[in-house]
Amino acid sequence: MPCRYPFVTNGVVGLERAPQKEGVMLQAGQSIWGLDPLTLSRWQFGLTTIYHFLFVPLTIGMVLLVAIMQTIWVRTNEEKWLKLTKLFGKLFLINFAMGVVTGIVQEFQFGMNWSDYSRFVGDVFGAPLAMEGLLAFFFEATFIGLWIFGWGRLSKKVHLMTIWVTVMGVWLSAYFILAANAFMQHPVGYTMNTVKNRAELTDIGAVLTNIVALNQFPHTITASIMFSGGVIVAVAAYHLKRKQHLDSMYKGLRFGLWAALLGGIGTVISGDGLGLAMVQTQPMKMAAAEAMYNTASGYNASFSLFSWGTPDGTSEIFSVRVPYLLSFLSTHTLNGTVEGLNDLQAQYVAHYGAGNYMPIIWLTYWAFRWMIGLGMLAMLLAVVGLVLTRKGRVQLPTWTWNAAIWGAPLGLLAINIGWLFTEMGRQPWLVFGVLKTADGVSPGITGLDVLISIVVFTLIYGILAVVEFGILRRAIDAGPDVLVQETNETDDQLVVAY
Repeated sequence: MPCRYPFVTNGVVGLERAPQKEGVMLQAGQSIWGLDPLTLSRWQFGLTTIYHFLFVPLTIGMVLLVAIMQTIWVRTNEEKWLKLTKLFGKLFLINFAMGVVTGIVQEFQFGMNWSDYSRFVGDVFGAPLAMEGLLAFFFEATFIGLWIFGWGRLSKKVHLMTIWVTVMGVWLSAYFILAANAFMQHPVGYTMNTVKNRAELTDIGAVLTNIVALNQFPHTITASIMFSGGVIVAVAAYHLKRKQHLDSMYKGLRFGLWAALLGGIGTVISGDGLGLAMVQTQPMKMAAAEAMYNTASGYNASFSLFSWGTPDGTSEIFSVRVPYLLSFLSTHTLNGTVEGLNDLQAQYVAHYGAGNYMPIIWLTYWAFRWMIGLGMLAMLLAVVGLVLTRKGRVQLPTWTWNAAIWGAPLGLLAINIGWLFTEMGRQPWLVFGVLKTADGVSPGITGLDVLISIVVFTLIYGILAVVEFGILRRAIDAGPDVLVQETNETDDQLVVAY
């Protein structure tokens, strides 16, 4: 069985695979038939994470918007808001259930392909993930059940309280998971056990108040609201295009447009704070995001709209830049200094030892721009939609409704590309400055093992995707009027007949 022994380079503890006798067992990094287990493991983890994360932003954002819809109904007693609450509440529940199913697979990833990584961070991750599972998840699951079965059994105000408590549970769950991820970006609150070759938790408070987590959380929440607003817009546009449920769907359309716009504005503001935290904790990622090879300040610390570098990624050939802008974004001053890739590479070599510490420049650079571009486009569509549909206008050309429908994925694409930037920009580290990606893969795993699991997971996810799309499409096609057929109010009670 291959083992590892610690080594120390300039005060930084790492892991190195011990020598192994020929023919005993394949080490991670070796390949069968040219299949590299490390590369395939990264692909598998990325694919399963992206598929699972398709459901996460909609859950985080939609639960808040449904709670707001129900609050408006309780305050105004207008049935159209009850219809919207029931329709989008059903979409939220379908999405939530599928997110739970796909999330279970994530746990298998750590044990199958990343056991060394799990062993290394398990003591630290155990606390926030236990809080997420035992506190936040059960918290939200309990009150989701009360919300589902409380219609007609609880008073309006008590029933409304259950959905708001669900919002708190969903968001708490998101925070604990983001705190675990933030440890990978900026490890704090731990000590290195050189005997057991792992990080051990010493300060849970430091982990939960990690500067990266504190800035990731509002950025994730607001981006999820932006995307969820876009989904509401798309569903409303789908019915308005067919001239169905005009009264309730017009309200839903305007509500979704405002949610998308305000969520986008919040994403921009929170993204600024996250950018400052990134400069402080991972300057190499910021330098890669701007393809800035040499340290600069003031006028020369410019934001590049387009950049073309040499094939080896060591220098810039051509770029189109906005003077001072990068300095302002990175330091909030016009004369601030921004460290360049080459200078940071030299610093990292001196601190961590020989190696290439630059991420894939072109991928990080363009991911950063696509993230911003798609988010801005989603906000622009919301502004245009608010202008076109003001004063009750629903008689619009077909192309406008089609644009609203097809514009729904823009927020989700921006979010996923943003996570691609976050994770790829951290490379070659799994835990920044502590554990490299190549040192986290399971020992003894072969490329064939990983390939088989990729095929199996892809088939399972493909089936789940078809099932979920069919269920969502059926709920959307049914529309709000089918969901609320009869309402009878007695005092503060509501009886709903299906």
